[in-house]
Amino acid sequence: MASLFTKTKLYIEANSSTWDDTKVSLQNDGSEDYIKTWTYSFAKPDDSKIAEYETAGDTQETLNAVLSKRASEYKELKEQFDLLYHDMTAGKGDSTGEWYKHIKAVKDANPKG
Repeated sequence: MASLFTKTKLYIEANSSTWDDTKVSLQNDGSEDYIKTWTYSFAKPDDSKIAEYETAGDTQETLNAVLSKRASEYKELKEQFDLLYHDMTAGKGDSTGEWYKHIKAVKDANPKG
């Protein structure tokens, strides 16, 4: 979500023709059909501010990609619960258990950075 906000703000600032009274419109996707408009005043960003927004957005996008990749590589919860059950039955509720090894392998293969 931070990435969306950051990149949206960057887009609004970078594309505002007047740099004041910038209008932002959001349309409700629910049952009601209306557009809500807010008026904000933005100062024209300098190059360092634009770079800051871009860096923040890129960082968040990278993190989201890593978390998504991890989620796709984790076993389904029912399989994880089965691993945990067998680990606990074998007295391996620590880092020697199969569940821990699975989770660690996924995290090691997809580090946050």
